[in-house]
Amino acid sequence: MRKSRFLLTPVLLWLCLFLIVPMLIVVGISFLSRDALGNIVFSFSLEGYKTFFDPLYLGIYWDTLVLSLLTTVICLLVSYPLAYYIAGASPRIQTWGLILITVPFWINFLIRTYAWVLLLRTQGVVNSLLLWMGWIDEPIQMLYTYGAVLLGMVYNFIPFMVLPIYVALEQMDKRLLDAASDLGASRWKAFRHITLPQSKSGIMTGAVLVYVSTSGMFVVTDILGGAKSSMISNIIQQQFLGARNWPFGAALSVIFVATSLVLILLFNRAMQARHQRVGEGR
Repeated sequence: MRKSRFLLTPVLLWLCLFLIVPMLIVVGISFLSRDALGNIVFSFSLEGYKTFFDPLYLGIYWDTLVLSLLTTVICLLVSYPLAYYIAGASPRIQTWGLILITVPFWINFLIRTYAWVLLLRTQGVVNSLLLWMGWIDEPIQMLYTYGAVLLGMVYNFIPFMVLPIYVALEQMDKRLLDAASDLGASRWKAFRHITLPQSKSGIMTGAVLVYVSTSGMFVVTDILGGAKSSMISNIIQQQFLGARNWPFGAALSVIFVATSLVLILLFNRAMQARHQRVGEGR
């Protein structure tokens, strides 16, 4: 027991020093104010939280939640069949499948994102190909749109969904499927009552990773969305680095973290309730 506590001490110190303490500092700054030059004034103020309820920022925050949830759902719908196929394939196919999934990590994130600019711009590869094939008469505006941002998010974060689901499916006891088949269960019924519940941990892990990564991402929005689309992470970046309004940026950060924690807890509750209903045969 003492040995376990000793081994956990460095991790706890690291989390306390680089996670909890900075978060407490951000929370403290969110209740302060600033002067005309952008300097922090150490006087209690709720101005940062009041500014958040401006319709402009509420709309941006709502767009952030929708984009993050939509990216998570699309990644799940695309990743689950892929992970299911790889987990049930031969060792050779599994190896090559995992290599292909992790290949994007070998390339710098910015380079991968800028590659989509070359593909989607007006004189890019996609428009040039469509014009050459005669499918369109003039270039389509693909870049700097909501769809381009969504595409960039899904492309960059699909591996974060595939790998946890694959691990969960790979660790599943395959004898349960054999037993279900022997008892006359159809493949769909076996999937619903055995495979899906057994992969719940992978789904939850992947969903949390994709949602948190997407909602906090501002690079993809800047590159593929331009000035026409903005997420709450872009506003936070602007407040800290451009507008020098640290109390407002800190208030947005606190609200963002709190909302993310609530959504993750609700998702966890929903998954547990779903697992219980499946276990009861409903």
